[in-house]
Amino acid sequence: MGDVVTVPETYGLGPIKVTAIDADKVDMAAELTGSGYSVSGCSGGGSVTSQGKGGVALSCSKGPAATINNAMSLKVVDIQDRTAVLRIKPTG
Repeated sequence: MGDVVTVPETYGLGPIKVTAIDADKVDMAAELTGSGYSVSGCSGGGSVTSQGKGGVALSCSKGPAATINNAMSLKVVDIQDRTAVLRIKPTG
């Protein structure tokens, strides 16, 4: 928890910070660097909310990948003992 993952500028997000990990989900926050934001399919009922100052919060469960800004795929691969493995890659 507290780890920060820097992603390419083309994804439209600043560094993604892990804010919490529990047995079935990972909470993350990031600043927006582009003019818009979209997310499709955080598994397990993930959610996106405004954080003010052009930021977003994500809550994603282990399972299928979410698509963010039609540019990146974010998947929670595994969660064990408050440690999570994330897979982030370009879409397409």
